[in-house]
Amino acid sequence: MKPPFFFRRFLLLLLACTLPLSATAASLQQIRQRGQLVVGVSYVAPAHVAGAKYRTAESFDTTVAADLAQRLGVRLHMVKVTMRDRQQLLAQGKVDLLLLNLKQADAEALGASTRLLPTAYQANPKLIMRSDTDIKRLAQLRGRSVCVAQGGTYVGSMAAAYGAVEKVYKAPADALLALRTGACDAAVHDDTVLNGMLDLPEWKKFSASLPLPASPATLTFAVRRADTGLGDYLQQTAGTLDSSYWAGNRKKWISNVAFEVYLDQNVPDCH
Repeated sequence: MKPPFFFRRFLLLLLACTLPLSATAASLQQIRQRGQLVVGVSYVAPAHVAGAKYRTAESFDTTVAADLAQRLGVRLHMVKVTMRDRQQLLAQGKVDLLLLNLKQADAEALGASTRLLPTAYQANPKLIMRSDTDIKRLAQLRGRSVCVAQGGTYVGSMAAAYGAVEKVYKAPADALLALRTGACDAAVHDDTVLNGMLDLPEWKKFSASLPLPASPATLTFAVRRADTGLGDYLQQTAGTLDSSYWAGNRKKWISNVAFEVYLDQNVPDCH
């Protein structure tokens, strides 16, 4: 004897509610009902601890993800993803979307199975050194120390390309402080912020640079193709992140990081 229709329908609804997130596409309505947006990023900075020094994040992914969550009126939860597991985590619904700095080849590989929605933020690597450095050619970086920020796009790149000895610091301010105090011969970060940093009078002494091969990375949203509603919303959102949005965020980043370095510097630049 079959159970009553209403009971069968109740069981189906119950089953649907208990299925993992991976079983269904993440719609805007589901995200709002859940009250939480789950974003996959390449690096999740440790939570700030009361009494500890505050550090500005390496990438603007944190800023954009926080802005997106605020627009949706939900909490933000960020999950670290790698090149190995990011597509799987997205396909399984473990994250609602990815927000990554992608170079062209990387974007082509990821775009084969996902919908990519690039923002207007694009950056190239920039190498800066003291103005009195004896490093005049990239080949002379071999065996020399280069500061990079943990979780950033450039970790491993200078060692692989030039044989430099990379020193990885937990945040951009720490890496730049190490450059100023002589712990490193050079530092690498996004040109979009370092160019502005070098406009500050106190950074003129560190304006020496060597051109690195252009390999721009674009901050990009990635979603499942089935999540059309979310994808369309992100496309619209990306369009609102215009030049004034990025100019404001770059200015804030430069001001904050410069101040963090200033507060921590305890030795003179002329060591």
